[in-house]
Amino acid sequence: MLRDFTSLLTLGVFALELVVLLRALLRPQREPASRIAWFITILVLPVVGVIAYLLIGEARISQRRRARFTAIDAQLPRPGGDPEAARELGQGPWAAPFALARTVNGLPPTLGNRATLAADNKAAIAGMVADIDAAQSTVHLCFYIWLADASGIAIKDALIRAAARGVKVRVLADALGSRQFLRSSHWQDLLNGGVDARMALPVGGIVWTFIRGRVDLRNHRKLLILDNRIAWCGSQNAADPEFRIKWRYAPWVDLMTRWEGGVARHCQFLFASDWMAEHGDDVTALFAPEPPRPIAAPHHITAQVIGTGPILSYPAMTGCFAELIHAARRELVVTTPYFVPDEQLLFALTSAARRGVRVVLVLPRRNDSRVVAGASRSYYRELIAAGVEIHEFRPGLLHAKTMIADSEVGLIGSANLDRRSFELNFENNVLFANPDFAAQIRARQDQWIAQSDRITHDTVARYNMFRRLWQNLLAMFSPLL
Repeated sequence: MLRDFTSLLTLGVFALELVVLLRALLRPQREPASRIAWFITILVLPVVGVIAYLLIGEARISQRRRARFTAIDAQLPRPGGDPEAARELGQGPWAAPFALARTVNGLPPTLGNRATLAADNKAAIAGMVADIDAAQSTVHLCFYIWLADASGIAIKDALIRAAARGVKVRVLADALGSRQFLRSSHWQDLLNGGVDARMALPVGGIVWTFIRGRVDLRNHRKLLILDNRIAWCGSQNAADPEFRIKWRYAPWVDLMTRWEGGVARHCQFLFASDWMAEHGDDVTALFAPEPPRPIAAPHHITAQVIGTGPILSYPAMTGCFAELIHAARRELVVTTPYFVPDEQLLFALTSAARRGVRVVLVLPRRNDSRVVAGASRSYYRELIAAGVEIHEFRPGLLHAKTMIADSEVGLIGSANLDRRSFELNFENNVLFANPDFAAQIRARQDQWIAQSDRITHDTVARYNMFRRLWQNLLAMFSPLL
């Protein structure tokens, strides 16, 4: 009897392994590297591999939520753009990145935008608080991480003040990234103060969450939109640069930008889709047609919003980054805290360097994720051999996500150059064309480079065998994460 039960159990495990193995191999929109990694894992570790695949093997989001996102996307009116912007771009070298970006959300490029670069993290918080205090009709905020520190509480208090004077305040905070704030009295203060505050992507029971979809599909966006005409976006969370939950990596160095113009309504579109997906009230009235805006040529900024997430059928943000890299002709400077490229992005960077573009990659020396740090460094040898300059930032965790091409065009926002941002997170970026604003960000990038150590071929050659083995193992299995 026991032998028969054991045989049936073994047969059942084998059948389940076979089914999961076939699912991993037949899953659409998956890189060959990811298929190979999962094939090996399931084959070598049958029980652990099957469980791991069922939990994190696919960017699954519940069918009910997916259907809600689809319905909202079809319902929300797209804010308009400027035909002149499309004509300008069509005659220049940056047509391809903007054309691809437009296909992601159906948001066209806009003219007449103005942008301000915050001096540092604390200046960004002060600027956002000032704008909340000046808001007259609506304040919409979405953050991945919200901490109960000086910056987080300053934002909270400003939101309550706005609600008290009759401004409609809508707030989203990611259920996992902001879990400590959501459990604190500060969240209740918002609710008691008249703020319509909601959790983004609530987790609920851990078992049920894994059954219906992945718990680590997160809303990673950083957005603040005021009166439908001003938008803040970038890499910064609602937190002090000391980032006390991970203080040993501080200070966290971010880049936050303030926008005025048509691009603010496009940021509003992303917030509205998230808001209504979390059962917020219908905000489609915000997208009523506007009268034509005066365009302050020649100093206007052409800008286009890109919002990505696991509801898309392909990793669109990867394509947008790669297209901008391919369009660069003289120089490309990139900063990101988390660098785990897929094949498309790695090829774009190395081929740009090989064709004579100065490609500069700036990463933090101390990373809050050892797995990401090890995987990132596994690519150093190949990148340096192709001619890419690599710098590691010393003072803290460089958290800014920036890409500037030829000091003319840039891509900034919340998305990292890793698989999590490409496939799992809801992200928001702005693609822009303007030499003056690009020069401001390039100057900031140069400040970071000046505080960094250059990684050379000799540096990588000094890595011992065990370190190289560890880094390569992490990179090999990074498609699983």
